[in-house]
Amino acid sequence: MKLADKDYNGLREILKNKGSWPSNYMFKFIVPASNKNMAKVESLFNSDARIYRKESKNAKYLSITVEDTMVDPEHVISIYKKAEQIPDIIIL
Repeated sequence: MKLADKDYNGLREILKNKGSWPSNYMFKFIVPASNKNMAKVESLFNSDARIYRKESKNAKYLSITVEDTMVDPEHVISIYKKAEQIPDIIIL
């Protein structure tokens, strides 16, 4: 799912007003369950990011929550833009 530039502009403004940076930020994604998809999501983040995984009831999907330190709002947006390249990802 790709976001339009206007959506990123809105997110950018919200994040700028959020407070001070660097800051911890929580990302949430849903992907079809596979080691390959999990590895693609994990590769977007620092090695010290906290990553939580949960399989759906039927094990078809994987919910991934990541807490990581972001330098500024542009860093957050760059992660979302990279995540959009993962096939069938749902960005929450």
